[in-house]
Amino acid sequence: MKLIFATHNPNKVEEIRQIMPSYIQLLSLSDIDFHEEIEETGNTIEDNAKIKAEVISKKFEIPCFADDTGLEVDALNGEPGVKSARYAGEEKNDSANRKKLLENLKDKTQRSARFKTVISYIDGKLEKTFTGICEGEITEKPSGNGGFGYDPIFKPSSKNQTFAEMSAEEKNSISHRALAFQKMLEFLRNQNKSNS
Repeated sequence: MKLIFATHNPNKVEEIRQIMPSYIQLLSLSDIDFHEEIEETGNTIEDNAKIKAEVISKKFEIPCFADDTGLEVDALNGEPGVKSARYAGEEKNDSANRKKLLENLKDKTQRSARFKTVISYIDGKLEKTFTGICEGEITEKPSGNGGFGYDPIFKPSSKNQTFAEMSAEEKNSISHRALAFQKMLEFLRNQNKSNS
């Protein structure tokens, strides 16, 4: 089965390839030679995931999914949320985003936060949404060299390390994206059974 992951982000593709079963051939937007930027004009994480999946589904008519992820910080009323990738500006600079977030939290003792991923799956016949949430907190300063985005300043509740300090396997066992993805895989397995 061919499945398009509607993203230009090689880090996300690599993360998902590591947990993809062998019967699914995962294709990124680069693999299908689609290099346009899809405008994320939604007001919510769910909206943006759906927008991306719909664009690719209409154009290529191959089952596809798109994800959108936001970091929601309680002390900042859920910011950066849907604007997580562009928190410090349109250039999507991870380092600048982390710096701005830490700056906005510098006098806050309440540092609870969660990563939320929503996956929108479309295969021509149906559309499904899958959500994964990972609770945690924002650390005082960055730590670790792995991962990407806010990983160096996000410590999941169940761990004493940031995502950036974990191995890919450790992160994939508890991450928001992996949780949403596992729900989608379970759905695809059930679809596979009912079609065979």
